[in-house]
Amino acid sequence: MRERRSLEAIDKASRQLAVAGIESSLLDAQVLMAEAAGVTREAVITGSIELSPETLNEFDAMIARRIEHEPVAYIVGHKEFYSLEFDVGPEVLIPRPETELVVEAALEYIKAKPNARVLDIGTGSGAIAIAIAVNAPRARVTATEISLHACAFGIRNLLRHEVHGLISHRRADCFEILDRGAPLRTFDLIVSNPPYLSDSEILALDPDVSYEPLGALHGGDDGLEILRRIAAGAPAHLARDGELIVEVGMRQAPAVVKLFEDAGLRVTDVINDFAGYPRVVRARKGGT
Repeated sequence: MRERRSLEAIDKASRQLAVAGIESSLLDAQVLMAEAAGVTREAVITGSIELSPETLNEFDAMIARRIEHEPVAYIVGHKEFYSLEFDVGPEVLIPRPETELVVEAALEYIKAKPNARVLDIGTGSGAIAIAIAVNAPRARVTATEISLHACAFGIRNLLRHEVHGLISHRRADCFEILDRGAPLRTFDLIVSNPPYLSDSEILALDPDVSYEPLGALHGGDDGLEILRRIAAGAPAHLARDGELIVEVGMRQAPAVVKLFEDAGLRVTDVINDFAGYPRVVRARKGGT
């Protein structure tokens, strides 16, 4: 009986979400039921859960929010990234699989230099910085963020993953320090998932994405405003043979490659994402 009741609730919710235009309607209903019931998604799929009136009420409230296209990550308050769980809310960008490519490239660099000094610009939830620190604990990581609200999430996640002793969290606008602390100096590695959507892309945002903070998405009229600032400042903040690794929009790689080359950096790689779009640009200071 309990199995049928839970599966019926999920089926009903899935149909409601589909009518609202949610493509992942069944998956979202299962994830939200698991969160409401405090069980795994596997338990939900098999129907082996108890549904109290309180659980059903919470589930219905979550479905109502999802019908309005609020992202699942904001509804449940967390998101997995690089096999780690991060607290998220509307104040921070939701970590995405494409950004894991930045972490992979960073760890590849750090493998040859375990004590690397790393700067993560625009850290948000702290996903990139924390994934690096967890997987390369000898690295010395500085994570910067301009938004005070996002800083709160970043610090919360540092504590959650117990890496607050490995990461220095600073409030900064790109390379400009705002927290009255010491200025940023030089780093072996600079990484960033900066805002890179253009004006036209912002206007055409998917309803789900429109819930995310505009400051973490909008990169100016052509999407390159912050990337220009990173390109301009990176040479002064990179050690010799230091590397810059950034995520870019699906059609921005050629323009970003030129920005980096014009700044005197040597582009060493452009990495495609899972859909085949050039998504990560790597460049190096000095060397051959």
